[in-house]
Amino acid sequence: MALLEVRNLKTYFPVKTGILRRHTDDIRAVDGVSFSIEAGTTVGLVGESGSGKSTIGKTLLKLVPASSGEVVWEGQNILPLSGDDFRPFRRQMQMIFQDPFGSLNPRHSILQIVGEALEIHFPKMNAAERRDRVAQLLGQVGLKPEMMTRYPHEFSGGQRQRIGIARALAVEPRFIVCDEPVSALDVSVQAQIVNLLQDLQDALGLTYLFIAHDLAVVEHISDHVLVMYRGKIVESAPADRIYAEPQHEYTRRLLGAVPRFA
Repeated sequence: MALLEVRNLKTYFPVKTGILRRHTDDIRAVDGVSFSIEAGTTVGLVGESGSGKSTIGKTLLKLVPASSGEVVWEGQNILPLSGDDFRPFRRQMQMIFQDPFGSLNPRHSILQIVGEALEIHFPKMNAAERRDRVAQLLGQVGLKPEMMTRYPHEFSGGQRQRIGIARALAVEPRFIVCDEPVSALDVSVQAQIVNLLQDLQDALGLTYLFIAHDLAVVEHISDHVLVMYRGKIVESAPADRIYAEPQHEYTRRLLGAVPRFA
């Protein structure tokens, strides 16, 4: 059984016009998408900006409401669940955001940023235990525990993304949506973050949906690749086959845009 199965998922955003703001059309950000993710694997989701790939990630975590379809977690459709009923699943499913600065509260220390999730999901944990857990998490992502007293502006982009990863790991999730986690970083730092994510997956048995617009990045981390175009998945195949024998014209165009160095 798949850890996560998506069935005919649709996420539409209404277009309202005129003084009365009548609903006249829809932006079909996600338009009938189906796929599954096996536990312990990485599925890469690629497409150009505006293709709907980030909307899929946010819909899976119920950060954006779905218009229809099913998101089945170990046999249970989680889309109809209310906030309270969904809360146990919130611990299982986390997100690493694209912007490593904008996703961190600049007024909070790293201890507060990473520790906030512990306060919410582990209310019996005292302050000393939270501090120890944050120190452990920072070590896991390659940062020094004493850095927890600093603030986001004191870190580089790569370090801030490591903090975002530590925050996602805090509640011990099984599934993480990585929403373009390296697109805002320098190329050399991108490789470090991708390697870190792979090491964490091996150590913790994590499952990823890795969203990106760069097929070169996805190639190194994904077991299976989904290619998205205008709200639909136009190609789905194991990663090695996507690169060796792309079937869809859009996939070939994406591959043609990947820089090649002698």
